[in-house]
Amino acid sequence: MMKPSEEILEEGVSQQNLKRVSCSTVITLAYQSLGVVYGDLSTSPLYVYKTAFSGKLSLHENDEEIYGVLSFIFWTFTLIPLFKYIFVVFSADDNGEGGTFALYSLLCRHARLSILPNQQATDEKLFAYTTDGLTDTWQSSALVALFEKHPRLRKVLLIFVLLGTCMAIGDGVLTPPISVLAAVSGIKLKIEGLHENYVVLISCVILVGLFSLQHHGTHRVAFMFAPIVTTWLLCISSIGIYNIFRWNLHILNALSPVYMFKFFRSTGIDGWISLGGVVLSITGVETMFADLGHFSSVSIKVAFTVLVYPCLILAYMGEAAYLSKHHEDIQRSFYKAIPEPVFWPVFIVSTFAAIVGSQAVISATFSIISQCCALNCFPSVKIVHTSSKIYGQIYIPEVNWMLMCLCLAVTIGLRDTNMIGHAYGMAVITVMFVTTCLMALVMIIVWKRTIISVVAFVVFFGSVELLYISACVYKVPEGGWIPLVLSSIFMAVMYIWNYGTMKKHDFDMENKVSMNRIVALGPSLGMVRVPGIGLVYSNLVTGVPAIFGHFVTNLPAFHQVLVFVCVKSVQVPHVSENERLLISRVCLKEYGMFRCIVRYGYKDLQQENYDFENRLVSTLVQFVETEEEEVVEEEGSALLLTTESSREVGDSDIEVLHANPVKNSNRKGHISEDTRVIESDIEHTENFVLKKEAIEILKAKESGVAYIIGHSYAMAKKHSSILKKFSINVVYGFLSKNCREPEVVLNVPHASLLEVGMIYYV
Repeated sequence: MMKPSEEILEEGVSQQNLKRVSCSTVITLAYQSLGVVYGDLSTSPLYVYKTAFSGKLSLHENDEEIYGVLSFIFWTFTLIPLFKYIFVVFSADDNGEGGTFALYSLLCRHARLSILPNQQATDEKLFAYTTDGLTDTWQSSALVALFEKHPRLRKVLLIFVLLGTCMAIGDGVLTPPISVLAAVSGIKLKIEGLHENYVVLISCVILVGLFSLQHHGTHRVAFMFAPIVTTWLLCISSIGIYNIFRWNLHILNALSPVYMFKFFRSTGIDGWISLGGVVLSITGVETMFADLGHFSSVSIKVAFTVLVYPCLILAYMGEAAYLSKHHEDIQRSFYKAIPEPVFWPVFIVSTFAAIVGSQAVISATFSIISQCCALNCFPSVKIVHTSSKIYGQIYIPEVNWMLMCLCLAVTIGLRDTNMIGHAYGMAVITVMFVTTCLMALVMIIVWKRTIISVVAFVVFFGSVELLYISACVYKVPEGGWIPLVLSSIFMAVMYIWNYGTMKKHDFDMENKVSMNRIVALGPSLGMVRVPGIGLVYSNLVTGVPAIFGHFVTNLPAFHQVLVFVCVKSVQVPHVSENERLLISRVCLKEYGMFRCIVRYGYKDLQQENYDFENRLVSTLVQFVETEEEEVVEEEGSALLLTTESSREVGDSDIEVLHANPVKNSNRKGHISEDTRVIESDIEHTENFVLKKEAIEILKAKESGVAYIIGHSYAMAKKHSSILKKFSINVVYGFLSKNCREPEVVLNVPHASLLEVGMIYYV
């Protein structure tokens, strides 16, 4: 029998369910979150002091500088993770989901900033789309109006969000090398004379093994993650307490912010530059917010405040206490501070903790790429679900091997945790600054806060983060250029892909064909209806796509039942199963044409074995059998049923507005017996007509289902600039040819596939 807490973890924790969970469940989730959320953050002590005291600060290795660095670590760790994230940012969840895209999703819904082109008014009726809240203030109204008036500001915001996303992907490239390399380097203390090449070789072997096992998923070993991280935290905190009492009990005085001012006074510019190493103490903090949807806000807060925060503070204090008496060990302080009898157990635990932390970041990178694909910001890639039980566990082969190559290149190329740390700090603090700016917009547009409170938030936390960014910028020549180059490449790919996709949608909208025109051309073209169901895929939610007109012009025949299918993402994290399909009619009933809009949230995963055909047919049958009828009552006589329909403005198609109407069967009243008999006959006749249409759909299903998918090629116009021609013809063309084909993404059987080739100019 599975425990309730385990069921919640495997099914995914919704914000609504979290309000009803018991205290024991919260504690259980808090314990389980340690292995998923805090693996990266908990391994920071391996390299923080080493990186902070690299460079010219190593010339200032006295007690006052050590006290100053500890004071900076303590207050940075307190202000950013505890005050900013735990107390403020965690409140800005999107239906229980966190991360950069969650904040952007909130802004898009409340300020109409959607980057998805095929959104409808019906999407706002989704359960997760709710925007009801506080009354608009003049600040929120003015900001929303500013975005509406200046579309370029939306692009700037999108680029800013992509910057944070790309830096988070860069975090996935840098975390495994620095964590594993820092953990393995401890072996040099016991095996003196061991060449640096062997440490790099061992690290590379561990990294290759880690990435090679990704396709199996982590659900088989995930139960070990929480015990490993818990053991690690207890170990380093216990060693920290020992070192405090053993070497320097006065290290507690360093918690005073006065030592930060003394630090700057004595070290000057060298101390400012060293802040690029201090910022490594908060690596992995953004992961807390990004993984909010896998657990609960309360459980992550409990885990951080009760265990993670005190354990890491004690570890940093203990290491500083040891350094205050052993200045010469500054570049190997972590392992030197470990008591001799427990060195090897701690070394083994640290290696496993580094692997767990790396695994968490790799999984987070897969999740980020998946969300980018859903929001049309990344080419389609193969997404494999590694667990049918644990919610959200995915594996992306292309991204996995790309990450492995980049991690190995960083490990072999830099070979030093100090160099990697300089790059790591730039990626970490940039993501946090992006979150601060997005939070300011959320506070104004969503929370309707006053401008004074928002300015106070941005000035306080933004100034701290800008201080660290300035220190990291100074380290750009010494490794900080790596995340900048990686993020620039990823941003270019994402923006070009988004631009090309949007232009393709604009082309489809401009070249929609009239169904009346196609029907009118039927006799001259010799158009016939053939048995079966035809599924025409397009990105349009209204009208008839150009590929269908191109198809019937060259092959003047289409299926007895025709369904225009649009698979799209909505800017909510999840769409429930009962809201997934939206069915409507196209043209009159006798033509047998429908439209099916399949909606997914940006964190929903399309199952590889999703039985779409049977579900679509079942939904069509249910739709035609429960199609809403307009009741017309004439002086207590029989009730007549007529199909409710509406003509789409600017289009000749007729579409039923209500996708899932309720059958009108509860019609009781004080009417005569003769009227009841007439009404019964009418109901029997109408139900026969509806059931007959349903039977025809089922027969068409038995005849076979054909998938008609457009195969589009983008080309820049002749008068376009060289930059645009290069972006569209070369970059976008290369990505289109090498990304996953639409029929593969949609799991279309090759035997039933019909491709319609088209070229569109942008």
